[in-house]
Amino acid sequence: MNPENKMMLIAYGIFTLAGIVSGILSAYAPLGWIVGWAVYIISPKILINAVKDIPEELKNERVLLKKTFWSFFFFWLYFTGMTYTVVTNFQPVAYYNGTIYYNMTR
Repeated sequence: MNPENKMMLIAYGIFTLAGIVSGILSAYAPLGWIVGWAVYIISPKILINAVKDIPEELKNERVLLKKTFWSFFFFWLYFTGMTYTVVTNFQPVAYYNGTIYYNMTR
């Protein structure tokens, strides 16, 4: 496997776990989502240690942070929202009787 692909696959796993942990902590603590961003900040150290044959240009932590920002953001946002919704047992409320949801639940 290409070292860069291996690095990104590991990063996706880390960011997914960060989102799940953030969602769980956000349900119980007001600023639980900060944990996910802390994981993002330390993720280059984890990636550099996990992938031994990483190219030289990717051994800089700032380059890794820039390269993985959008993948982190979307994985973290999706899994934080999904986990938060599951943990808090979210129930949608229809405020307008013309919505599809209102008509389905009538």
